[in-house]
Amino acid sequence: QVQLVESGGGLVQPGGSLRLSCVASGGIFSIYSMGWYRQTPGKQRELVATITSSSTTTYADSVKGRFTISRDNAKNTVYLRMNSLKPEDTAVYYCRRGGGSLAVWGQGTLVTVSS
Repeated sequence: QVQLVESGGGLVQPGGSLRLSCVASGGIFSIYSMGWYRQTPGKQRELVATITSSSTTTYADSVKGRFTISRDNAKNTVYLRMNSLKPEDTAVYYCRRGGGSLAVWGQGTLVTVSS
């Protein structure tokens, strides 16, 4: 059974940085695309960044140049480095493995950007 566990969220001041981690257990991590998504109350979950099995990355326009997604297949972990954080980055951040009907989601980690 596949499980994704996110960590690294917390309270940070505007302009600050955080690194989120998502550790996967079960399955073969290296063959899957991984993604980070975020959601705020009353809004749909939105894509933040994705990384393929060959480490090709994509980013939402709102985070380009500030966020970096990476993966360490030896540790079954995907990371999201977030720099120059803004109050509008406040959300619950979710990790996802794969896509479509076979996607697996983590439980989320809360990021709050506030002074």
